Amino acid sequence: MTSMANDIGTPDAKILGGLYPGKAYSPYAQRSFPSNLYWGETHLHTGLSLDAGLFGNVLGHADAYRLARGEEIKSSSGLPVKLSRPLDWIVITDHSDMMGIATDIQNAAPNVMANPKGKEWAEGFQAGGQKAGEAAFDLITHFAQNKVPEELMEQYSPGSSIYNNVWEDITKTADQFNDPGTFTALIGFEWTSVPKGFNLHRNVVLRDGGEKARQVIPLTTLPPLGTTDPLDLYKWLEDYETKTGGRALALAHNGNLSNGWMFPIDKTYAGGRVNRNYVQLRAKWEPLYEVTQIKGDGETHPFLSPSDEFADYETLDKGNLDLTELKKDDMLQREYAREALKNGLVLEKELGTNPYKFGMVGATDSHTGLSTAEEENYFGKSTSVEPSKERINHPFIESKLGSIQGYELAASGYQAVWAYENTREAIFDAMMRKETYATTGPRMMIRFFGGWEYTEDDLRSRAPAFVGYEKGVPMGGDLRAATSDAPTFMVYALRDPIGANLDRIQIVKGWMDSKGKTHEKVYDVVWSGDRQPDSNGKLPSVGNTVDEEAANWLNTIGASELATVWTDPDFDAEQNAFYYARVIEIPTPRWVLYDRVRFGTDIPKEATLVHQERGYTSPIWYSAN
Repeated sequence: MTSMANDIGTPDAKILGGLYPGKAYSPYAQRSFPSNLYWGETHLHTGLSLDAGLFGNVLGHADAYRLARGEEIKSSSGLPVKLSRPLDWIVITDHSDMMGIATDIQNAAPNVMANPKGKEWAEGFQAGGQKAGEAAFDLITHFAQNKVPEELMEQYSPGSSIYNNVWEDITKTADQFNDPGTFTALIGFEWTSVPKGFNLHRNVVLRDGGEKARQVIPLTTLPPLGTTDPLDLYKWLEDYETKTGGRALALAHNGNLSNGWMFPIDKTYAGGRVNRNYVQLRAKWEPLYEVTQIKGDGETHPFLSPSDEFADYETLDKGNLDLTELKKDDMLQREYAREALKNGLVLEKELGTNPYKFGMVGATDSHTGLSTAEEENYFGKSTSVEPSKERINHPFIESKLGSIQGYELAASGYQAVWAYENTREAIFDAMMRKETYATTGPRMMIRFFGGWEYTEDDLRSRAPAFVGYEKGVPMGGDLRAATSDAPTFMVYALRDPIGANLDRIQIVKGWMDSKGKTHEKVYDVVWSGDRQPDSNGKLPSVGNTVDEEAANWLNTIGASELATVWTDPDFDAEQNAFYYARVIEIPTPRWVLYDRVRFGTDIPKEATLVHQERGYTSPIWYSAN
């Protein structure tokens, strides 16, 4: 095992004299690869979102930007809140349907009060407590069943003066807070397709500023103007680029709540076929997938990956989004990222394009306007469950079939991008390159390269990224033509400076054999300490230093940095494959343990108190053709 650090310092003589002839003495003078790591997220809601506003979120985009860039603000419940460190960029993605009605209900706007149902909702909100909750659920039910009074629907649909003004304000506020080189405010929205309660949500991210964004209006889901079919979203994205000359992308999230509809293999939810048109459009417009967030971790599932000891992490698998249909095992293969990556190999062989060739991102999906993903700074899914002694018993979803309890939600996650500079253009382009990775919250630094000629000597430098790009491709890339019998991968990670040490780095491989059957394997490639795998290849646990009485841990186990060069021992040149790195931290307290210590909260025995946070890189793909 080899240790490393981040990309600082001077390359050794081998790099200067052999691999980089003609380069300047200064290793930074003629560097052409992205060397800056920027942290942010692509999924945050303010009070402009229908559900967030109805549950008490009174924060707007300006508030969310101020917190993200490092300022202290007050939450909707009146609590002071600040991030441990500023974010570098963010995309605020309010739901596009009926955007703005919630704030008008909060403010008892004249047009809302003029409608009997609108007046009922506004008066319920003003009354607070149980009546406010009843009003919120009543409006959401009316929305879900498309029974919102026609007058109000017209006023809060694209094309109306109210809706258009809300979109204009969103884009202008983003431009106001966008500060190239310092803080990036990307413009976006969430297209909230949820037919039958099956989660098909996509977040839309624009590369451009308000001038182009204001030439269009977000796509919605409710008729007559809206649609729940992802093919229609792809058409909207195409039209946006054609009309404005700009760039856009979409990314899906929470396949774990889609009941098998997120990653179709043969039929789409709308009754269509997974054909050449579908796979080509999805590959073009969805380069990323949100693999971890508040509503569960979506990397894999223990049913799909029974030999993966770390598969059962923040698993939320009870049913669809509103628990009107319970989960069945046969749905799972079309819900989780790793299985989708494997099925993408099969679809590529059948149809010529891999629709699930996506990079990994993390986000919060917070509906509080607060981008808080750290366990000790977790402000919950919505304003109604911001920090308090009682929030642990507040269910996220309840139905006749069951419930998702509040303690089951995760304090997750963030997204890191390797980019040339902190601008809209550079960060968007990094996402399109898939040179990005997800974490469940910690800001660990991760590099992952694939090639054919890496050796342990390539890590004898404090700047291994130089040779990483020179000899191979970064995360999100395709392996170049073979120059040896098996690919080699260079991976290294540095712990979050104020976080936990690292337990291990794993490389996850998926591949398709000659019969079209897919397989997976998880390799422990480098780890802390002097542990050795047993006769079955299992690496012993790193240990546990968590002090549950204090909600604390000690970095007396694990490593601050890990690195290695690994060669695939099971490589078959005739089999298409993908590889991604998973970086695991040592055990640390989960947010519910902090609540117990700070509030004296009585934690249900079913709640998880200690976990091992992690990062997921975008994959690197190998094609036999």
